[in-house]
Amino acid sequence: MNVVLPSQGPVSIEGQSPGLARETIEVVVTLPTFKRPAQVLETLGSLRRQETGRRFAVILIENEAEAREGARAALPLFESGAMTGMVIVAHQRGNCCAYNAGWQTAIDHFPGFRHIAVIDDDELAEPEWLERLCRAAETLGADIVGGPQVPTFADPGDARWAAHPVFAPPYGETKRVPTLYSSGNLLVGRAVLEAMGPPFLDLRFNFMGGGDSDFLSRAAQKGFVLGWCAEARTLEMVPSRRTEADWIRARSLRNGVISTLVEKRKRAGQPFARTRVVLKSLALLAASPFRGLLRLVRTGSTMTVLYPVHVALGRLLAEFGYANEQYRQPEKN
Repeated sequence: MNVVLPSQGPVSIEGQSPGLARETIEVVVTLPTFKRPAQVLETLGSLRRQETGRRFAVILIENEAEAREGARAALPLFESGAMTGMVIVAHQRGNCCAYNAGWQTAIDHFPGFRHIAVIDDDELAEPEWLERLCRAAETLGADIVGGPQVPTFADPGDARWAAHPVFAPPYGETKRVPTLYSSGNLLVGRAVLEAMGPPFLDLRFNFMGGGDSDFLSRAAQKGFVLGWCAEARTLEMVPSRRTEADWIRARSLRNGVISTLVEKRKRAGQPFARTRVVLKSLALLAASPFRGLLRLVRTGSTMTVLYPVHVALGRLLAEFGYANEQYRQPEKN
């Protein structure tokens, strides 16, 4: 079956588990994948090992519409009933398109779900991951809950990078929080999606990333409560190329660009909004050497010193239209 979602193109259902009782599903786990057939099978394996009494289904979103390697690898699991859920193809490429397709499919096909959980195809969920996210939402009274993506480096010698802000989780304890940044390990309440409406993630972030940060910022502005569950861990596979200096620099600059774009959206309609954003960026740039030195004193690591500088530069570069679209060439990401 093919459907066309507004602003993002066609979505097709490739297959599903037999006898799928859609109305009984409490949690839908969305898993986007792109050219990682071996890794996505490992992610699915971690989802099969979840220890929870909650009925959940997985929506695998293939975002490579030609070869469909991930979908082809995963379909036997679904069609045999080993994995509960469905496999779809989001034909229009892009990070945001894939997420939007999965979330809208959940709304269209699973009428009783309460939460959507999100995991990426380079992550493995610990056995109590899903249960801990759901419990945190209940105990914290949170509409959206994030969890740590713990870096697992392909080269053990790269583990020294684990404390770098590009890889390190933003919080260390379970609590309500003012801001969340990533959808790689996330639980979103159904009411949030219904209030935000499609397209959930803004397609201008499609190849740069940051659509999740923007979505989470807008949800917080609407009054939804954000939380963090330190115990709901996923393990993120980090290839060696992501610890090279040019990749770290590019990701840091990109984080700065996203920061500016999200803040502009947040301040839209306020007096002198653009001027205030630019002045903040200039102030952060001026302070960045001192912030870098503070990082050095606090951590003793020289690897994080330049991060505040790169983020501040990225914020200013955004004013001139710079956009580091790392997902345009996923093989280099």
